[in-house]
Amino acid sequence: MKIAIGGDHAGFLYKEQLKSFLEPLQYEIIDFGPFSDESVDYPDYVHPLAAAVENGLAAFGILICGSGQGVCITANKHQGIRAALVWEDEVAKLARQHNNANVLCLPARFLSFEKVALFVTTFLTTDFEGGRHLTRVNKISC
Repeated sequence: MKIAIGGDHAGFLYKEQLKSFLEPLQYEIIDFGPFSDESVDYPDYVHPLAAAVENGLAAFGILICGSGQGVCITANKHQGIRAALVWEDEVAKLARQHNNANVLCLPARFLSFEKVALFVTTFLTTDFEGGRHLTRVNKISC
């Protein structure tokens, strides 16, 4: 499964650690940057990642910035994206089960890497329930 990953300078370290965590689990990683911890403008990385998920080049996206908010807001500007800001494991699970989220957004400044790895695992291994949730998800796009 192809996973797109990106964010900003505040999320750089966790992005790099996540690549090392996911690759042995047979995920193919597409890294959209940034490629250092130097200050960057996150939309420059989020828009290409969101387009890749929208166009089917990646099954899911993972975005990491300081608060998770900026990358989440930006990704959700794309019609085919349902980005979810996650800070607890149950939120990661429900984002997939009920909202069919396809981009996971994480706040690097508020999470340990152990929690990041847990939330990513939950997000990537939880299926959308469909049913009554499908009707709601189909009403999201403008």
